[in-house]
Amino acid sequence: MVVDVGTQLRKGVVEFCVLGLLSREAMYGWQLSERLVSSGLIASIGTLYPMLARLRSQGLVTAYDEASASGPVRKYYRLTAQGQAQLESFRRQWTPFAATVHQLVGKDSSS
Repeated sequence: MVVDVGTQLRKGVVEFCVLGLLSREAMYGWQLSERLVSSGLIASIGTLYPMLARLRSQGLVTAYDEASASGPVRKYYRLTAQGQAQLESFRRQWTPFAATVHQLVGKDSSS
């Protein structure tokens, strides 16, 4: 069995990374995609819009249009109260989970 571990890891956390970015500031799609692509979390902007649609349908993010000085109107996304609660739940679980995984698969410091 050959598994692309990186792909599986990204699939599990990328939506929470979007929520984390939006918890700091409202962002438009291209802006979000640049951050996620440069971080290696998504391959292209084409991956982002279906994810944003899912997050909107789940009530975790909302969207609004805003005029842009450098071109057409941009659709901005922001976190909802429900999205903030979901992100906080993830944050509470992530650190102990990551620590446990590290204990199980991390290199032994004595080697």
